[in-house]
Amino acid sequence: MASSMRRECDDRAVALSLLAPALDGVYLRFLRPADGPAFDFSIPPGEPSLCPPDSVSWRVCKNPVTLLIGGVAAVVMELAEPRVRAGVWGHTTFRSAPVQRLRRTGLATMVTVYGARSRAEAMIAGIARRHAAVRGITPEGLAYDATDPELLDWVHATAAIGFLDAWHAHVRPLAPAERDGYVAEGRTAGALYGATWAPACEADWHALLERMLPRLGPSPVIGEFLRILAAAPLLPLPLRPLQRLLLRAAVERVPPAVRQRAGLSDAAPLGRAQRRAVDALARAADALVLPSSPPVQACRRLGLPDGWLYAAGRDL
Repeated sequence: MASSMRRECDDRAVALSLLAPALDGVYLRFLRPADGPAFDFSIPPGEPSLCPPDSVSWRVCKNPVTLLIGGVAAVVMELAEPRVRAGVWGHTTFRSAPVQRLRRTGLATMVTVYGARSRAEAMIAGIARRHAAVRGITPEGLAYDATDPELLDWVHATAAIGFLDAWHAHVRPLAPAERDGYVAEGRTAGALYGATWAPACEADWHALLERMLPRLGPSPVIGEFLRILAAAPLLPLPLRPLQRLLLRAAVERVPPAVRQRAGLSDAAPLGRAQRRAVDALARAADALVLPSSPPVQACRRLGLPDGWLYAAGRDL
């Protein structure tokens, strides 16, 4: 047991030495993109977010490694739904500019959780206006409309559960009450996006999943999406060798029933050593107080110390 604990501490120390400078640079580029305006989470001073700083959402969403794993898992679930797939693949730049698209999606997540409420509401309203133009007919002959509340419920729920399950699996198991609390915290943002029946607890998510399963199916798009991400420069150079491993972890986080419906049931699970490596990275990332990160900037906006969220997270 002692040797196992020492080995895990060594793994985390190595991961921390790789992660800290690399990820802080990622956040700087993320918040000051070349193709859009910069975003400062430290303003306006004192204004609360949609979720309070002691929420489960603030704890879970501060981790860039599990956000990547959970975010990719969520997109796989979304692409298994033919109407969502047609909207995402036909009206976004995932295929031509995957890194920029993921950065914009990640920024939207960060603003929703950590941004000042007025700025989050303004951003979500802008996204809703753009969604209003996304409609058409799928190759299967189904009409789709990005403002359809059923589709918005599915997209909101898969994103929430993707992040939650990744953190639960690779950082620390969450109690049922914590998981329910996390799901419930997302309902305010979900309603702003147009998700009228967003889950209020984990049982609601399972009920939604059961309703949606018959509509899910395989598509070459899912494989293409994963191949594009495997080749894209998603991670800083020191962590690039781990990119495919994190993508495999993401596929593993897709619920088994969805993997089967999506044609991914043959995906190889992580081996023991591979899971240890992913866990070490995720736990190391969870302890990193990065000055440029949205969680730290949001703490400053609310008059909290930079490390407040990280200390609170370790004590809970």
